[in-house]
Amino acid sequence: MFGSAASSSGIQGYNRRAQRVVALPVRLDVGTSAEVRHEIHRALDEHEGDVVLDLSAVEVVDAAGLGVLVGLRRRAYEDGREVVLRETPPRVVRLLNATRLSRLFVLD
Repeated sequence: MFGSAASSSGIQGYNRRAQRVVALPVRLDVGTSAEVRHEIHRALDEHEGDVVLDLSAVEVVDAAGLGVLVGLRRRAYEDGREVVLRETPPRVVRLLNATRLSRLFVLD
């Protein structure tokens, strides 16, 4: 799944400067959360450094999507790694701030 091909829900992974970048789909919600979780956990398994999530395409995030992010952060933290949120849209930043989850992530 990683490389230049995107999954059916628009998740794409690629390497960039010794970082694993996972580009998330337009919707990070109950309908995509299982596949997104699978792909980002796979990125953790296959790469030793921090995981960067490219949120530039994300327009919708629900509680299931937030749960995926929190679960990823917990697992990365246990391994001594960071989760970097890149190109996070203002709407998503406001949601992370309102839920006080922004303190768990590196916002780039």
